Amino acid sequence: MTTEKNGNTPARDLTEIQRYVTRDRGTEPPFSGALLHNTDEGIYHCLVCHVPLFYSETKFDAGCGWPSFYQPVSPEAIHYIEDFSHGMHRTEIRCAHCDSHLGHVFPDGPQPTGERYCVNSASLSFTDPQGNNTPG
Repeated sequence: MTTEKNGNTPARDLTEIQRYVTRDRGTEPPFSGALLHNTDEGIYHCLVCHVPLFYSETKFDAGCGWPSFYQPVSPEAIHYIEDFSHGMHRTEIRCAHCDSHLGHVFPDGPQPTGERYCVNSASLSFTDPQGNNTPG
């Protein structure tokens, strides 16, 4: 993927599902994401702007069909928005740097936070300690 002067991946370089998730606030089908079963050590970044969002140590298997984390790299990494779509009240999470849609956060995660950040693989990229990058 190429990057623009602002560091973001241009929309033309995103796949259809990556654009749908990050730009149109869509959701990838459950159990379909490339990073769902990833158990490698590393950092999950925003696919669009490459800002770090989650450490692999905070990832857990929630059985919900999407990668789940119990906390972001920092409170400032995530922007929270009340979401009343689909007849539900949820909290949408977006990248605080570029405003890309990531998923939602729920209050049913493990300790120490009790939160479950349910994130679309298509909104993430994963970088291992050797610098190998895997887009979601």
